[in-house]
Amino acid sequence: GSDTLGAKLVPQLAEQFKAQNPGTTFDIAAEGSTTGIAAITDGTAQIGMSSRRAKPAEVGAATGKGVNMKPIIVAYDGIAVIVNANNPIKALTRAQVEQIFTGSVTDWSAVGGTGGKISIYTRNTSSGTYSDFKELAMKKRDYAGGSQKMAGNEQIASEVSKNPNGIGYVGLAYMKVGGIKVVPIDGTMPSIQTVQGKSYPYARPTFYYTNGDPQGVAKQFVDFTLSGAGQKVVANVGFVPVK
Repeated sequence: GSDTLGAKLVPQLAEQFKAQNPGTTFDIAAEGSTTGIAAITDGTAQIGMSSRRAKPAEVGAATGKGVNMKPIIVAYDGIAVIVNANNPIKALTRAQVEQIFTGSVTDWSAVGGTGGKISIYTRNTSSGTYSDFKELAMKKRDYAGGSQKMAGNEQIASEVSKNPNGIGYVGLAYMKVGGIKVVPIDGTMPSIQTVQGKSYPYARPTFYYTNGDPQGVAKQFVDFTLSGAGQKVVANVGFVPVK
């Protein structure tokens, strides 16, 4: 499922879990939240990682196959807006972010930057972050026509680091990359503290989905994720613990 969870956090949780439970094997596919939810519906995974809630149509499709889609919140995350490190922009408002990502503003000069055509990098349509950002930052409006879709957080950060006019978004765990800078939104920087305190506007829960209550090793792994040791990994990777 989710790249946000599956590229860094879940592999580290899996390593620790395997150290305590030798002989356990994990097959982690971080290809977007939509794929994680579909894998639970199809019975091809025991745990579906998702950075968004399942949509009513997805829950309906699961129910039709006798699958009881159960969400478990495992961490909270903030979606950071990033620009190239050399971009003189120091801050953006929520209104400006919406204007940029929907394409109603296309030049940096319109938002206090030096002139230059804005290059927008987003996640692809199977991404939960793609739909969460649309909901949190864009009033559910469509992305600008020329925006470029990337498979994961790391790809967005990499493209923005190479493009002086680039803008994109990444989860909290992906902000510390060379060549980019995080922009405060309405004066608030994304951080564990501002997501916890709900002062940062682009924050959301992230989930494991299971078919009914998890069983066997899947239950052990869910329990480990939510345990003190698991939530310590959550915080160390850069996510916000649930407790």
